[in-house]
Amino acid sequence: MSRIGVFVCHCGINIASTVDVAQVAEAVGRHPEVVYSTDYKYMCSNPGQQLVRDAILEHDLDGVVVAACSPLMHEKTFRRAAAAAGLNPYRCEMANIREQCSWVHQGEPAQATEKATDMVRTVVERVSRDEELEPFRLPLTKRALVIGGGIAGMQAALDVANAGFPVVLVEREAELGGKMARLSGTFLNFSAAPGLLERKVAEVREHANIEVLTGAQVMGVEGYVGNFVVEVGEGEGTRGQGDKGSRGAGEQDTGIQGDQFEVGAIVVATGWDPYALRQLPEYGGGEIPDVVDGLTFEGMLGEDGVVRRPSDGRVPREVVFVQCAGSRDPERGVPYCSKVCCMYVAKQAIMFKERVPAGQAYVFYIDIRSAGKGYDEYVQRAMEDHDILYLRGKVSKIFRDGEKVLVWGADMLSGRPVEVAADLVVLATPMTPSRQALDLAQTLRVGIDQNGFFSEAHPKLRPVESLTAGVFLAGAAQGPKDIPETVSQASGAAAKVLQLFSQDEMTQEPMVAYVVEEFCSGCGVCVEACPYDARAIHPVRGVATVNAALCQNCGACIVACPNKASRIHNWTPEQILAMADVIIG
Repeated sequence: MSRIGVFVCHCGINIASTVDVAQVAEAVGRHPEVVYSTDYKYMCSNPGQQLVRDAILEHDLDGVVVAACSPLMHEKTFRRAAAAAGLNPYRCEMANIREQCSWVHQGEPAQATEKATDMVRTVVERVSRDEELEPFRLPLTKRALVIGGGIAGMQAALDVANAGFPVVLVEREAELGGKMARLSGTFLNFSAAPGLLERKVAEVREHANIEVLTGAQVMGVEGYVGNFVVEVGEGEGTRGQGDKGSRGAGEQDTGIQGDQFEVGAIVVATGWDPYALRQLPEYGGGEIPDVVDGLTFEGMLGEDGVVRRPSDGRVPREVVFVQCAGSRDPERGVPYCSKVCCMYVAKQAIMFKERVPAGQAYVFYIDIRSAGKGYDEYVQRAMEDHDILYLRGKVSKIFRDGEKVLVWGADMLSGRPVEVAADLVVLATPMTPSRQALDLAQTLRVGIDQNGFFSEAHPKLRPVESLTAGVFLAGAAQGPKDIPETVSQASGAAAKVLQLFSQDEMTQEPMVAYVVEEFCSGCGVCVEACPYDARAIHPVRGVATVNAALCQNCGACIVACPNKASRIHNWTPEQILAMADVIIG
């Protein structure tokens, strides 16, 4: 019989304001295998962890249940505390009585207390059947692959390389720089973009630890965290243009011929692509030459300091900017906000006024989203110091009228319709996922969200990690963001890579799938079901095998196996049925 200790957390008032934690501790303490049960205000605090360690030693506990918040928050915290007292950490489990009980039953304290008690009892049953497991030790290749040579990819590559580790940087285009190379200036500091980017590109190309592959793309990925094998081939439309960067200064114009690289970590920094103008026919997108998107207008601003409209080369006097053109419109465009449009429209309007002082800029907007240090003040300066006319309202139609482009809209503040005879219209279109995102996600076996951007493991707690171990996200590949946020996230992804590389060898969690060979018929159903290629049929024994390094503990093989030969350590059928008996019986 087990000797289990139960620790019920108040979580301040997050749990205790709804659940009677003392009653839960008392009720669970009557379980025959529970020899110690108590409650404490903050179990995750240092005194709370010390309480766990002391109880393990004093009561000779062989299992621990902590009833508190989500295991995603503090499971590792309590397992470390248990291990420090000599208990096998995999006989320490958590019952989530905060998110799954107190927060969802705030008006039902009696029922919440009863539910919390049952939840803790189920975890007691699980712990009593937990195995004592040991983590796997795996070799580690201390070289990183960065996919994408924009500002995010270059920043991540430099951060890892400056720490002394080799980096392979793969860029599908012929040059580094990404979309930032097409900017005429950055808001808050117009003159920073060109020189800043040129210096960054030079630093990357000349770095002794960075191998640059332009005109290249990732063709295939095998292996697992710490031990990936990546095949890099020629990029789209770059046959004969690829160049393979040597380590150190200088380039070898050798082309890309299916090179393979062994790397320990991958950073995805594939950036974004502009929204297709032809998808906005109501705004003349793709039909009227003098209706352009923001990225095209950036190029016009950078041409010798003179702005000329595409149709006839004349300098425009009246320019209309339309914000949210295709954004925040789930029926006709995309449902999300691209975050950068309000700021770059203000920047472009100011730059236009500087180049054409006699001109007039109009901005149609739904609302202004200028969240950032100095951002709102910048937009206010555009209105007040540069006389840019902001009109709150949506544009209904844009069409050609002789040499002019007529813009029909509404001013919601005055309640009147507005018509502007413009020389040029600039649409602030959405940032969309890179065209290679879906194929690359399938190659890397990482998820994408409903909009096509790469999915992070957790939006708050793991924002630069994917759900595939060893694959990290940086920049607009994960979602729309501006340059400062992109650089910050790139450095965050690089920090995760360096955290991984700081180890001499990798430690793999042992709670992975395994096969009961006596039950296995070798049908191969689990092999097809596994999304991580972690399973195979043994060529001699004819039974399924598991590559523990690749297994992500998703449970797909468990569901698929007709003979119930597939199991997961410490999530066995016996444990699940015993937990169910608590609820049913």
